[in-house]
Amino acid sequence: MAAALALGVSACGSETESPGQSTAPPALDGVGPITLVTGKDTSGNLQNQLDGWNAAHPDQKVTLIELPEDADAQRQQMVQNAQTGSDTYTVLNLDVVWTAEFAANQWVTQLPESEFPLDKLLPATVETAKYFKRLYGIPVASDGGLLYYRKDLLDAAGVQPPTTWAELDAACAKIVPANPGLSCYAGQFEKYEGLTVNFSEAVNSAGGEVVGEDGKPVVNSENAKKGLDFLVEGVKSGRIPQKARTFKEEEGRRAFQAGELLFHRQWPYQYAEANATDGSSAVAGKFAVAPLPGLDGLGASTLGGHNYAISSFAKNKKTALDFIKHMVDEKQQRENLEKTSIAPTWASLYDEQALIEKFPYLTELKTSIEKAKKRPAVVKYQEVSSAIQEAAYSAMSGTTSSADALAKLQTRLEELTKG
Repeated sequence: MAAALALGVSACGSETESPGQSTAPPALDGVGPITLVTGKDTSGNLQNQLDGWNAAHPDQKVTLIELPEDADAQRQQMVQNAQTGSDTYTVLNLDVVWTAEFAANQWVTQLPESEFPLDKLLPATVETAKYFKRLYGIPVASDGGLLYYRKDLLDAAGVQPPTTWAELDAACAKIVPANPGLSCYAGQFEKYEGLTVNFSEAVNSAGGEVVGEDGKPVVNSENAKKGLDFLVEGVKSGRIPQKARTFKEEEGRRAFQAGELLFHRQWPYQYAEANATDGSSAVAGKFAVAPLPGLDGLGASTLGGHNYAISSFAKNKKTALDFIKHMVDEKQQRENLEKTSIAPTWASLYDEQALIEKFPYLTELKTSIEKAKKRPAVVKYQEVSSAIQEAAYSAMSGTTSSADALAKLQTRLEELTKG
């Protein structure tokens, strides 16, 4: 029955009861060593936090299992582990769009809401951790897309941060030719989940939608075409450099830190990395952050983030529960923000003046997260995401027009969402 719900469910908080799943969360028993499975920790701070836990809990140590940087590869390995019923993975660091999928397939266990400070967390992040109104994950990090820009170059040219795509183009036309080796704009344009995010942001920022609130595809629209055209025409004009079509998060981060980009659409984690004073960043102290621009005004970010969940097949679930409670608390989230600039889910941290002075974008980021758009809320999410990637990539590669790409995507999404 759960398998029939399909992979990649991203709709959360449904009013309908989920077949085959108990209303009350199961007892979480077992104390002892556990593992934390996550994508590659590029900050290095996660291991520091685990070291603190391990020192205080020598009989309940947490071993870090790092998966590849690529989000799709992370999900694949987690799915494979779950399908074999292995107890190797204990706590899973799930992308927000995976949580409901894993819950639907009963690969993660329901969590007791009373054990967590849910009222202290951003409501939008808590909703990503629910499936059929039941809690299956705890949001430990959120994400909203931001526009990183070279403040030194914009200031020297007397240019303000762009609020529209036209302003972004004008800024590039004025600044890029005078700076050899500098390109205009990049995001995450490789054919993977990041492209689904960037495509969705472009469509939403032009007033379009991929899938409506009723679950029906509406991507073959004039506004959606304007969004896709922003990406397609960017490649054609050179605003988006050709090599950016191979960028995931880390490739783009490295390019921005090397001084190769004037503008970069990226998650908050890049802020600390790009401000590193150890010589690894050529733009430390030279950049700033602004909201994403859109067609006629500020754009709409895609809601990102990660939830910690407990594998249904794991041992020592009581330790896993206590560990997640430890990692979601205010102290740990504050430390993670200060050392990595990863967006917290603890709401009050966004309003602390000392943190705002250190991370000036926090107020805007909180608004971005609260107003962010979800990725398409459909049952067969992974297949829908793959279809979006194919359409966007083919159009950006010039192998098909925006109009044809969206028409084909509409047809494919109708097939995937039928019924």
